[in-house]
Amino acid sequence: MKILKYLFFLLLIIFIGASIYIATKDGSYQVQERRMIAAPQEVLYDEVNDLTTWKEWEPWSNGAEDMIINYGDKTIGEGANYEWSSEEMGDGSLVTTKANPHGSIEQQVTFKTTFGESTSDISWSFEKQNDSILTTWTLKGDQTFLEKAAFLFENESMTQRLQPVFKHGLDNLEEQIRKEIESYSINVDGVTQHGGGYYLYITTASRLSQIAGKMQDMTNDVSNFMNSNNIEMTDKPFILFNERNEDRGTAIYSAAYFTPSEVITPQDSQVLNGFMPNQKTLKTTLKGDYEYLQEAWDAAYQYIQENDLVIMEDAEFFQVHVTGPKDNANPAEWITHLYIPLGEKETALDD
Repeated sequence: MKILKYLFFLLLIIFIGASIYIATKDGSYQVQERRMIAAPQEVLYDEVNDLTTWKEWEPWSNGAEDMIINYGDKTIGEGANYEWSSEEMGDGSLVTTKANPHGSIEQQVTFKTTFGESTSDISWSFEKQNDSILTTWTLKGDQTFLEKAAFLFENESMTQRLQPVFKHGLDNLEEQIRKEIESYSINVDGVTQHGGGYYLYITTASRLSQIAGKMQDMTNDVSNFMNSNNIEMTDKPFILFNERNEDRGTAIYSAAYFTPSEVITPQDSQVLNGFMPNQKTLKTTLKGDYEYLQEAWDAAYQYIQENDLVIMEDAEFFQVHVTGPKDNANPAEWITHLYIPLGEKETALDD
């Protein structure tokens, strides 16, 4: 009996000693992953700030098929939250505690596992560097007693365990963002009547590939002139192709805004006035980045050929920018209407 008593006390001392060792062991950890992502800053921020998008790229569900997600009343910005439950991956929740538009986000994430419940702090920063965004994702926390005990028998730390998980998460986020900003659609709407009207414009010439880069400055010049002279704009900005040579890949074109009536500009002004007649046109809609404009024009040309339509002689094609970079940072949401003026098909004369 004395031997058993000594063994009991020995085991008790070992247990107490081990508990003290584990309890006093530093269990703090920090995981940080950075990535340069080629995307608009607003698009990246909005993706992370909207918790309903997390299911598309967050790394910890790891494809758990039994995961059930419940969103709170708010899913965007400060106070946004959601919970998940899964026998395979455990339960958890995430809440946004602070949101600094387009710059940074702070959150708290709670994991409920067999080792108990632990809460960690998450921070995001989005720093613009040239045409990309330096995206930094950081997790800070402290291990529970059971987690510290379990990792005594592991060959890696909590940080080492989580680092590849966060890398995978940023891989997923970058791929998801790429898909979103590259998505586009082209629809040939058909023959429609365009009302035309008076407009103010400035003209330049360039390669077709350079138009997207130049038209923003050109439309700004026209709008600034109109605003400074209290001239009303009656529609969205448009690009009028005075000459468009697909073979050479060049164009002479004007950036313009319609006006309610004719406006005579000063003789020394680079902004001029013009008039577009009411005319029958083929209308095509592009929803997406300007890099797909040529594909949209090609779809319009193909429609004309397949439907035996006739392009008006000396026609000046034009494209109306319904929404663009000023309206939405995501190129996938830009809407451009393309118009090709149509003529009448010649009919054969009877003998």
